[in-house]
Amino acid sequence: MPTVNLQLVFRNEEGNQTTLSVRDPIQPVDSEQVEQVMDEIIQKNVFDSTGGDLVGKVAARLVSREIEEIL
Repeated sequence: MPTVNLQLVFRNEEGNQTTLSVRDPIQPVDSEQVEQVMDEIIQKNVFDSTGGDLVGKVAARLVSREIEEIL
């Protein structure tokens, strides 16, 4: 069974990208709600990164990964 992650990609003060991953998000994902949450994370300065505060949104994406054991 595939694993699904919601990746929230932000820009930090140094201009680098920082990614937050949410495993097994509730489906279907509401893009407006994701955007609101990302705005709130930036406004409330919820997370730090090695490059400083998060200052902008870059992307939000669903990443699906499936592993098939062969041995």
